[in-house]
Amino acid sequence: MSYCSWCDKEFSPNSSKQIYCSAECRQEASKEKILERYQIEKRKKRVGKDKRCAGGCGTYLSIYNDVGMCDNCVVNKRKFNNFMKELKGYFDYQQK
Repeated sequence: MSYCSWCDKEFSPNSSKQIYCSAECRQEASKEKILERYQIEKRKKRVGKDKRCAGGCGTYLSIYNDVGMCDNCVVNKRKFNNFMKELKGYFDYQQK
């Protein structure tokens, strides 16, 4: 008996190299590995390049910042309030 590397359930493998209990666990694990590799490659492409805040303040960002905005712009209350007004208008429009 072995334990699945994804869900940690006990199962009996069909071959000596089987590490997942089902095709679903294998697919989920593969999706996660692909996403991790994508994130790593995305960061490698950013090395040596200047990255500025997309919020308009011009702050230089770390290559590890995946949001694209600095903390000040992400939490900018005025922009947040404008967004909420737009969102409210959208839902009011949908109800009509």
